[in-house]
Amino acid sequence: MITPKLSDIVGITNKIAPAQFAESWDNVGLQLGDPAQAISRIMVALDPGAPAIEAAIADRCDLLVTHHPFFFTPLKKITSADETGRLTLRAAKSDLAIISLHTNYDIASGGVNDLLASRLGLTDPQPLKITGAVEYLKLVAFVPTGHEDALLKALSPFMVNLGNYRDCSFQAEGVGRFTPLEGANPFVGAVGRPERQEESRLEVLILKQRLSAAVQALKGAHPYEEPAFDLYPVLNQGELRGLGRIGGLAEPVTAGAFAQQVKMSLAANGVRLVGDPERTVRKIALCGGSGASLLHEAARKGADVLVTGDVKYHEAREAEALGIALVDAGHFATELPMVQGLAAALVTALEARKYQTEVVAYQGEREPFSFF
Repeated sequence: MITPKLSDIVGITNKIAPAQFAESWDNVGLQLGDPAQAISRIMVALDPGAPAIEAAIADRCDLLVTHHPFFFTPLKKITSADETGRLTLRAAKSDLAIISLHTNYDIASGGVNDLLASRLGLTDPQPLKITGAVEYLKLVAFVPTGHEDALLKALSPFMVNLGNYRDCSFQAEGVGRFTPLEGANPFVGAVGRPERQEESRLEVLILKQRLSAAVQALKGAHPYEEPAFDLYPVLNQGELRGLGRIGGLAEPVTAGAFAQQVKMSLAANGVRLVGDPERTVRKIALCGGSGASLLHEAARKGADVLVTGDVKYHEAREAEALGIALVDAGHFATELPMVQGLAAALVTALEARKYQTEVVAYQGEREPFSFF
């Protein structure tokens, strides 16, 4: 068992929720910290506010992973005169790093919206609003015999999972031939002399969006001065990705009964229902946080109800006009399942890599609103 660096954890979180999935206005990934810092204990929370930061420091955590970003916009100054500056200084002095997974974790498979769909018992949930499809490339590298494992380890963060299998590759043996020219510093052979070398052909599937980083990792880990590799476009299309989810209930229920089910499933202090409580609902759309902007998409795809948070008055009236019910369970309640879900995903990823790092889910999150 080894203790990973912060950069290793960034690689793991980027596989859980690739940064390129994030909306253009968002700020995700490493927010604060030294990439070379050793990480032995991680806390997961929804918000990077004072309660979570103080809890992480008190619990001797090296890293706080949150859903909402610590920084949304660039800072012009960092002083203790404002809350953001005070928390930044507090975290930095305590060697507490912060990573945030926001809209990229909303969109990612197994992220906020899939966790919410699971809590609500949806069957076969699919993205509500498609934002793209995962694109793949085949990377083929030629490496001298005995150096395969080191190269595959370097490429691991960029390799595509095939279902429930990770680090998938193919290897074949062969002979490489080359003649080093003047000015070369060959790993094997000598300048001006033809060389033959036992080599392995390694094939891996990588995310197209991470091509540059994958090639950089390959060159850094390859023993040759000029590594030989090929890139092939593939027709395999990965899973569709997008905002929100839409799926069905095992059995139809009334909108009123479903609203009560949402309240109980999310342990919400209360929910608001727009629409006739007696209407029958079965096809459910949802979006954790603020998802009323997906109202038309949900109606177009035949959803009977949209579950989300932060619904405004005019959005409620719009739902009535569209003939779709709305369940407003609040921003907090619809996103809180990510704490346990992300903590579990991190534990799985860390154990697979034999990293000696503990993960704890912050238990102190509280709904900011009181209900009377």
